Amino acid sequence: MEEKVKRIIGDSLEKLHLTVDNVVYEKENNHNFLRICLDSPEIIDLNLIVEATNIINPLIDEANIIDEEYHLDIYGKSKGE
Repeated sequence: MEEKVKRIIGDSLEKLHLTVDNVVYEKENNHNFLRICLDSPEIIDLNLIVEATNIINPLIDEANIIDEEYHLDIYGKSKGE
C-alpha cells in the first residue's frame, strides 16, 4: 500500500517542490496512522506542510485504498537526515 500512496500523491506535490521520502502505515496504541515524510531542497515549514496536506488528503480519500479509520500524519524530513 505504501508504494500505491507514493504513486497517487507524488506528481501532485511537484508544484510545491516536494517529493515523498517515505510512507508508512502502522498501528500504534490501537490507532492506525498513515505517516508520510516529505523532502525538499528548501526548508519545509508548517505552512508548506498545511499546503501539502490540503493536496494529499483528498487524493488519498478519493483513491479509497484504506478501509479502516486512520490518522494522517504528514511531516518534513529534517535537513541532515
